[in-house]
Amino acid sequence: MIRTLLPLFAGALAALGQAPFDLLPALIAGLSAVIWLTATAPRPWVAARRAWLGGTGYFAVSLSWIVEPFMIEPEIYGWMAPFALVFMAAGLALFWGLAGWLALRLRGGIWAVAAALALTDLLRSYVLTGFPWGMAAQATVDWPVYQLAQYIGPHGVNLLVLLFCATLAYVLASWRSIPAFGLSVAAALALLWPMPDVQVATDAPIVRVLQPNAAQAEKWLPGNAQKFFDRQLDFSAVPAPEAPALVVWPETAVPFLLERAGLALAQISLSAGDAHSLVGIQHSDDWGRWYNSAALVTPEGEVSDLYDKHHLVPFGEYMPVRWLFRWLDIAGLAANDSSGYWPGPGPQVIPVPGVGKVLPLICYEAIFPQDILQSPERPDLLVQITNDAWFGTFSGPYQHLAQARMRAIETGLPMVRSANTGVSAVIAPNGQVMQQIALGQDGFIDVRLPAAKPAPIYSQTGDWSALVLILGIFWMGVRFRGNISVDAERAAS
Repeated sequence: MIRTLLPLFAGALAALGQAPFDLLPALIAGLSAVIWLTATAPRPWVAARRAWLGGTGYFAVSLSWIVEPFMIEPEIYGWMAPFALVFMAAGLALFWGLAGWLALRLRGGIWAVAAALALTDLLRSYVLTGFPWGMAAQATVDWPVYQLAQYIGPHGVNLLVLLFCATLAYVLASWRSIPAFGLSVAAALALLWPMPDVQVATDAPIVRVLQPNAAQAEKWLPGNAQKFFDRQLDFSAVPAPEAPALVVWPETAVPFLLERAGLALAQISLSAGDAHSLVGIQHSDDWGRWYNSAALVTPEGEVSDLYDKHHLVPFGEYMPVRWLFRWLDIAGLAANDSSGYWPGPGPQVIPVPGVGKVLPLICYEAIFPQDILQSPERPDLLVQITNDAWFGTFSGPYQHLAQARMRAIETGLPMVRSANTGVSAVIAPNGQVMQQIALGQDGFIDVRLPAAKPAPIYSQTGDWSALVLILGIFWMGVRFRGNISVDAERAAS
C-alpha cells in the first residue's frame, strides 16, 4: 500500500518548493521521485496512475489555498471547500497522468517523461481557458535560472527544471551515472550566473501603491466600504518630497459603480493632486452586464481610459454552463448577481502622462503570459491590481506575487502590484522586489520606477519556442530510449 501511494507522497513533497515554503530541494527531490517512478512503470497505464497520483499530491498541497474563497461565507459555501480541493487536485493531475501514459506508450525513457510533463503543463495553461498556476518553474523565480524565461518563456524553464530532476534520478539510480552526473553539474553551473543589475534613473517617475487591507469578510459590511475607501483617500493625499506621477489602487477599491461615482472620482482626484490614479472599480452597461474594471482618473476627476477585465475566473466571476448551476441554485463566489461579470474585449494599453504606456492586469490575468503577449503594443509598465483577500493569508498571495515576478522577467518590464490585503510591490524587470507592503498590513509605498529592458526574445516567439524545445527533447527521449533510459527491469535488479 505504501509503495502504491509513494508517488502521492513524492508529489506532496515537491509542492513544498512553492511559496510560502520555498524549499527548492524538496521540489527537486519530489519531482525526481515522481519522474523515476513513472519512467520505471512496467506498462503505460501504471505510468499514468503513478504520474496522476504524483500530480494529485502536488496540487493538493500547492493549491491548498483554493479552499479559502469558500470560507468567506462558510455558512453558504463552506461545504464546497473539500470537494473543490479534491476535484481541483485530481483534475489537474490528469494532465500528469496523460504525460506518464504518453511517454510509456511511445516507449520513451526518463527524459521523455520529463518532456511529456512539460508538454502537459503547457496544455493546461491553455485548455478550458487555462490554469498555469503552480508549475515547477514558479519555484525558481528567486534563482538565476528563471532569467532564461526571457528567451524560452516559463514553459522552457519548466522543461529545464524537469529535465534536471530526471537527470538527478538517473544519476542516483543508474550505473551509467558518471557521464550523466558530469552533464548535470555542468548544466547547473552554467545556469547559476549573477543576477542582472536593476537600473533606476534619478529622474524616473514615482508611483504610489496603496494597500487598504480590507479583509474580504469585512469589505462590504455596512459602514466598512466607506471606511476602507476613506483610508485609501488618506494614503493618496499624504504629501511627499517628490510627488508621484501615478497612484495605483487595488481591484474593486471603489465601492460605487462607475456610473454613480461622480463624487468619489472627484475625491480621488483631489487626494492625488497632480497625479493620475488607476483605480479598481465596477461598472455596468445598458444591457445590465457587469464589468470588473480599472479606470484612469485624471487630476480633473475625469475618466480618461477604462479597461475591462477580459480573462475572468471560472466559478468566481462567471459560471460555466450557467443554466445548470442556476438550476442547482449555485452562484459564483465573487459574482454580483447570478450572471457574474462580462468579459472585456482584450488587453489594452493605457497612456499615462509622466509614466508612459501602461498595460493593466486585473488579478487572475497576471498568471497568463500569453495574454500579456497579445497586447496591441509593448507597454512601458505592467500594473496588476488585485484582491488577494480571496486567497487567504498563507500560500495563495505569495504564489500570486511569484507569478507577477515571473511576468516581469519574461517581458523585461517593471511591474507595479497593488493588492487589497497584500502583497503589494514594485518589481524590477529582473523579478527583484524593490519594495513591498507586507501581507495583512495597510499603507502605501512610493517607488521610483526602474527602466524597462529591450524586448526579449520570448516577447517575439511566445510559447512556440518552448513547444519546439519540448517536442525535440521528447522525440530524443523516445528515439534513444535504448541507450539512455532507465527501464523497469534495471530498476528491479
